[in-house]
Amino acid sequence: MNISRLLKIITGGMEAFLGIPFLGGAIILASAWGPLQFMFVFHLITLIICIVQKERFTGSVLGLITSIVGYVPVIGMIMHIVTALVLFFDAARGSKKRKNEHVINVRKGY
Repeated sequence: MNISRLLKIITGGMEAFLGIPFLGGAIILASAWGPLQFMFVFHLITLIICIVQKERFTGSVLGLITSIVGYVPVIGMIMHIVTALVLFFDAARGSKKRKNEHVINVRKGY
C-alpha cells in the first residue's frame, strides 16, 4: 500500500467522523472550527502526495472544498459524509495507472 492510498483512508475516516450528525458538529463548534482548518491542511498534503505519485486526487480536492463549506452546519455535515465516501472509493480503486503500462508494444513499429 502506497502512502497516498493510506492518507486517503485516514482522511476518509476523519471526514466520516466529522460527518456524524451531532457529534461531528459539536466537536467542530467546541474547538472553534479548528478541525476544519486542520483537515484543509491535511487534504492539501494528501493532494500534493497524490499528484507526485500520479494517483487519483478527486477526494482530496473535494475535501478541500468541504473544509471551506464545512462552516455551514447542515451542508457541512452532508459534505463531510460525501467526501468520506469519495475518499474511500478513491482509495479502493487504487492507482489510475493501466494494468500493463510497463509492457512495450512491439507490434506498433515504433
